Amino acid sequence: MKIKVAICQVDMEWEKTSLNIERLGPIVAGADADIVVLPEMFATGFKLKPSIVAETEDGLVLSSMKRWAQVYQKAIVGSVVISEDGVYRNRMYFVKPSGEVTHYDKHHLFRPGGEARDYKPGDRRVIVEYKGWRFLLLVCYDMRFPVWSRNRGDYDAILCSASWADDRRDVWCTLLRARAIENQCYLAGVNRVGKDPDGNYVGESAIIDFEGHTIADAGTVECTRVAEWDSDLQEDYKQRFPAWLDADKFTLE
Repeated sequence: MKIKVAICQVDMEWEKTSLNIERLGPIVAGADADIVVLPEMFATGFKLKPSIVAETEDGLVLSSMKRWAQVYQKAIVGSVVISEDGVYRNRMYFVKPSGEVTHYDKHHLFRPGGEARDYKPGDRRVIVEYKGWRFLLLVCYDMRFPVWSRNRGDYDAILCSASWADDRRDVWCTLLRARAIENQCYLAGVNRVGKDPDGNYVGESAIIDFEGHTIADAGTVECTRVAEWDSDLQEDYKQRFPAWLDADKFTLE
């Protein structure tokens, strides 16, 4: 079973939601893939003062994701600043062409940068099924925590949206491969490029296979990269090299 996944590595205009949405429309339309993955807070830039840009679930960003998914017949994935019940969430959406929406609230908030002060963390892992595949949703800093992302036989691939600063570039590139290798899964990690008042972003988005090989690399410029994943190849590898059978057993509290 095959599926095509696109990573859209883009810059964005600081706090200008409408402008970013307008600019992203053609990029999403042009991605020849079943799933299009966008960076963390792709409509605003990474915000530590969420009240300025936060939306409710009926806001412009999610409604645009729904429209893109329906019109272009592809799933759209990315994170958004959401205000809900008096708190702010860094919420990753997976929007299907059918209109079905699944969300994951970022669990590991970036304490060194102040995100843990401004946002409320999610408390559950989220796995989405689409076209016969199972996807674990992660946001940026989540990538540093292997216990949270451990494959317990419940997913086939990881989708990660990020705004990862360039002074930690090597960490990002290393973790992409590590999470794919240790979980014997495909992985699509998309970072932004450009800069905002809080930092610079180098990109280095990539699509990795279950052996840790890079099969698509976005480098350091705005671009879209697409790769095709094959579940038969993945399953064949796991049967030939069944490291998953020797994984440590644990209960995630």
